[in-house]
Amino acid sequence: MPITPIDRSRQAEFQQLIDQKTKPLGALGQLEELALQLALIQQTATPTLTAPHLLVFAGDHGITAEGVSAYPAAVTYQMVLNFLAGGAAVNVFCRQHGIQLVVCDVGVNGSFAENAPGFVKYKVAPGTRNMRHEPAMLPHECEAAMDAGRTLVDGVAHRGCTVVGFGEMGIGNTSSATLIMHRITGLPLSQCVGRGTGLDDVGLAHKLSVLEAVANQHSSAQTPVELLTTLGGLEIAAIVGGMLQAAENGMVILVDGFIATAALLVARAMAPAVRDYCVFCHQSDETGHQLMLEFLEAKPILNLSMRLGEGSGCALAYPLLQSAVAMLTEMASFESAGVSGKV
Repeated sequence: MPITPIDRSRQAEFQQLIDQKTKPLGALGQLEELALQLALIQQTATPTLTAPHLLVFAGDHGITAEGVSAYPAAVTYQMVLNFLAGGAAVNVFCRQHGIQLVVCDVGVNGSFAENAPGFVKYKVAPGTRNMRHEPAMLPHECEAAMDAGRTLVDGVAHRGCTVVGFGEMGIGNTSSATLIMHRITGLPLSQCVGRGTGLDDVGLAHKLSVLEAVANQHSSAQTPVELLTTLGGLEIAAIVGGMLQAAENGMVILVDGFIATAALLVARAMAPAVRDYCVFCHQSDETGHQLMLEFLEAKPILNLSMRLGEGSGCALAYPLLQSAVAMLTEMASFESAGVSGKV
């Protein structure tokens, strides 16, 4: 089913309601813009945020064999175990803010207990191939990973979820995100590549050299799906599918940092209307993310110099969505409160 662009015919009506709240015009700044967006997504002056979920997809990357990360590939598996034990930053923030966390193994090189709470196994492959030598995925693998995202989003939607965020775990995935950004935005690789998990200057120069070789080798990939298949990750493909499904369902999409925004670049190239449903939670400290946001004409809610991933920015920004809804639905108007307006 195609994604329906947001109907803006009631925008003036919703804006007037916001303008008539007991405050100087525009005094709540970006919170007002957020309230308007939520009203437009749900097509009501009384939007609701119900059963919020954060879906974290995990997958390994063959490109790590080229030494593009400061951490070994085994950390992907170890961090998923940390998620399942409840010890990661995103676990803490989700508990704090009442967000249901779901972790999905879509491509980790390792096995996990089947009955772990909040865990879904949808393993397409034990990681991607080394794209320095061959495409990261086969077409059917990319499609299966996208289906994993679609399936999980539909599942939480059936449980009443109206707002969903996307996180990821995958050592090496900044390399995939960098290449996707480079190809879709047209910006030079040198402006897209960053330190990822903390590379030093020598490591950063090596990473750029490797990614330049990959970009040259796979220059024939052109369509969004070809780019995703050739240069992406299984977890990135799952996020692409999940974002597309969330927009089809009319859900609010929480966009995290560098990796999740790269996934959105692909999703938007496939279906431009998906952008209407996106709330950009924060500006990552990873090099290139600000340029991604500028390309998307997006204004992030937070700028905390974070570069963790995991969907952490989604969890931290979510209370501000709640505040935007509360402002719109609970705050008095000048008329209802008997307060004089501007003279």
